Amino acid sequence: MAVPAAATPPATGPLLPRRAGLGAWFFLTPMLGWLLLFVIVPAVMLVVVSFSERDSLGRIVYSFTFENYLRAFDWTWLRILGISIWYAFLTTAICLVLGYPVAYFIGRSNDRLRTLLLLLVMIPFWTSFLIRTYAWISILSSQGLLNAALLGLGLTTAPIGFMYTPFAVVLGLVYNFLPFMILPIYTSVEKLDNSLIEAAYDLGARPTRVFLQVVLPLTRPGIVAGVLLVFVPAIAMFAITTLMGGGTNPTIGEVIHNQFTRARNQPFGAALGVLLMVVFIFSLWIGTRQRRGYDE
Repeated sequence: MAVPAAATPPATGPLLPRRAGLGAWFFLTPMLGWLLLFVIVPAVMLVVVSFSERDSLGRIVYSFTFENYLRAFDWTWLRILGISIWYAFLTTAICLVLGYPVAYFIGRSNDRLRTLLLLLVMIPFWTSFLIRTYAWISILSSQGLLNAALLGLGLTTAPIGFMYTPFAVVLGLVYNFLPFMILPIYTSVEKLDNSLIEAAYDLGARPTRVFLQVVLPLTRPGIVAGVLLVFVPAIAMFAITTLMGGGTNPTIGEVIHNQFTRARNQPFGAALGVLLMVVFIFSLWIGTRQRRGYDE
């Protein structure tokens, strides 16, 4: 009696990527609609207004002129843009120096302590950033808590003018944006493979070399994400710089806000906004390339 041969599984070819069906596009509809209404349409309107003119009554006259962009490249406005970029760069650097050790400690802690520390990081988000900014104003003012402590300890004989200085502006920016640096880095630290670190130590690497050649490269995607989340919005932030800087060193966000409100020169403000949007896109492009290079 012949024994039947064992059934062989059918041959399968290489797996091909599946194309998104109509159902997938249906679930993306709310997001695409949100992007269309609140990102694409406002950006297009901003570009259109930037090429327009303003009449004697302050009304927008739709035309096609480069006068607003020629004016935007004046040294005065370029200097203000440079100050804004410097504030954003300094804020990002300080947030990185302060946030990385915190994020690393949280990511390497046990589950119970990690939950508590993440809760402490998230507490500032429970209140408006304006309330947090006004709290710092009350601390740094001439009659505030910091000057009272310095006078009480005899470290100074007169109140120190902390407010309306670059120090106050950078302090307010760092305080408000520090959690945006900690959380992405924490996500990368949490995914670290302990076996890679142990292998580096087994091969004789010292802690400094392990950090520079193992830990730091593996957490660079989180660093890049945190830098983008801090640097990009810090350039255009005008509420903190206005309240804590007092307009002594105006930033590009303050200038754009004033052009749309007090000066009623919407075309020029739109031109500055378009240039700022180009800076954002360039920063995002650099960050995307960096992350793509790390992933490869």
